[in-house]
Amino acid sequence: MSLDDTTLETLSYLEARLLRIEYVLYGHTTPQAKAPAITSLHQLEHRFATLLQRVSTYKDLLKIYHAHPDLFDPPRSSSGQAPSESLLPPDALEQIVLAAAPSYPATASALTSIADTPLPEPALSASLAALLPRMKGIEATQAAQRAEMAELRARSEVCVRQWYEQSVVGYADFVANAEGRVERVERGVRRVEKAREEV
Repeated sequence: MSLDDTTLETLSYLEARLLRIEYVLYGHTTPQAKAPAITSLHQLEHRFATLLQRVSTYKDLLKIYHAHPDLFDPPRSSSGQAPSESLLPPDALEQIVLAAAPSYPATASALTSIADTPLPEPALSASLAALLPRMKGIEATQAAQRAEMAELRARSEVCVRQWYEQSVVGYADFVANAEGRVERVERGVRRVEKAREEV
């Protein structure tokens, strides 16, 4: 295989991957006509740069890849050998892909609907941004109110405890003392009456 053939094959693989990415993002692809290797390479570079500009996630992933390329290497087995791309036979892979095939149009439709979602009016966004200081002030007021309510709850609890201990418990002690005195008086009266009967 000549160098040109290898280059064209590599470009074909790159274009296929780029088409798959475009299909996932936009729900459609824009296949290009056959062109010389240099032209195809420039077109692929331009389309890839466009994707990086539109989708910041890819740009971030590319930065991570340049900073830490080892993160994207496949995991190695205990013997140090890299595993194959898939341990499943082709028939099993085909069944998995066919089983998930109905979800592809729905995913593409959802992505398209996201792309078609209109952005809010700039005036509305500006009015919301203008409300931020007021919202922060309201949030600070609510925090102060929550702290004041917590303090009032604590003070109310102290008041209720004091009332219970002084009034309810105190009254119960008073009644118990009064009942004890009445019982002692009754016992004394009974002793006096018994003594009179014996005389």
